[in-house]
Amino acid sequence: MTIISVQEAQTIILKLVESLQETDSISLDEATGRILAQSISSPLNFPYWDNSAMDGYGIRFEDVKQSNSDYPITLDIVAEIPAGINPKQSIQSGEACRIFTGAMLPDGVDTIIMQENTRKEGRKVTILSPPNYLGEFVRKQGSFYQAGNILLNPGSYINESEMAILATAQCSTVTVYRRPRVAILSTGNELIAPTEKLNPEQIIDSNQYALKAFILNNGGIPISFGIVKDEPEIIKQKIRKAINTADFVLSTGGVSVGDYDYINSILAELGGKIMVNGVAMKPGKPLTVAKFDNGCIYFGLPGNPVSALVSCWRFVKLALDKLSGIQGDYEPKLITVKSQDNLSSKGQRETYIWGQLKLINGEYVFTLAQGSQNSANLINLALTNALAILPIGVTKIDRGEIVKVLSLSN
Repeated sequence: MTIISVQEAQTIILKLVESLQETDSISLDEATGRILAQSISSPLNFPYWDNSAMDGYGIRFEDVKQSNSDYPITLDIVAEIPAGINPKQSIQSGEACRIFTGAMLPDGVDTIIMQENTRKEGRKVTILSPPNYLGEFVRKQGSFYQAGNILLNPGSYINESEMAILATAQCSTVTVYRRPRVAILSTGNELIAPTEKLNPEQIIDSNQYALKAFILNNGGIPISFGIVKDEPEIIKQKIRKAINTADFVLSTGGVSVGDYDYINSILAELGGKIMVNGVAMKPGKPLTVAKFDNGCIYFGLPGNPVSALVSCWRFVKLALDKLSGIQGDYEPKLITVKSQDNLSSKGQRETYIWGQLKLINGEYVFTLAQGSQNSANLINLALTNALAILPIGVTKIDRGEIVKVLSLSN
């Protein structure tokens, strides 16, 4: 096993990945969580027309600019304009219209007076405080966006904000990149499904479910190949089918140096070019990455649940982002915070310690997950949203000291 650094592994993996070019045309209702494959523009200005940003009165600035509490100016109210009405009446000098937020401005109105700065008496309104400037509280047509310009670029992740923009641009159908297909398989004679009776020598396979959730949360389509016993020919058949089915394959177990670790030799037999075969990190050292001629990339993950997830959070997420067509620099989301606990490492490998980012007294801090920091201990992974990173050569970080943290939030 040739051990390389975490950064070397990241560089190699990302060079192997080519972004998907296949696209789907879907309805706007289906677009949340997808990746745009085309630029989006609109033939409409936004706002679509001049409109009011306040409930109040539409007036001519010249009529009221000298108004003050000692010399208030009174105007005739000649119209009332709610939102959704196309006003037909022009406002002349000495006149005002009652207007509501979002309502279209009639001809002649160039400024809005907040209703709090007025006094209404019958069909007249007195301006108690003048506007600060011409056009106050007016949203001008095209002030947010001019028709024909680019609204969203290819590679944009469609979230709440992007959905609002697409709706505003009247995009009833959207062209997106297809979702990555990711095969999952677990190897090991000791593994059973959660539905089976547990015997003393067995372990329930949690990796299938953890990896499926990881793939779904990162925009992929998980394809389960289930549990595969430690029999080389059966493993070979499953892997062959997986690499011909999916863009990525994630397997757990079988990539270390034990007598029953067959994955690497099988990948070579099937024509895979092994690019990574061990990373100087803890947990996650026995990581295998191979690429096949059909473009499929194989990630042989450690069998221990924490190790498998840490490898996914650190490497596979970036690879999925690039494969999906998301535009960016494909770097982990690292932030610097204070540690709320003493953190320790042997210093021989880049060490990832799981826990939580919390906001305490207005400041983000890292808190260590309680219980054993053991790669087989999946119990204290609950609520994990960050990994503290201790570089090679760093054996401890004391409470209150600064630590670099990998945020796991999307």
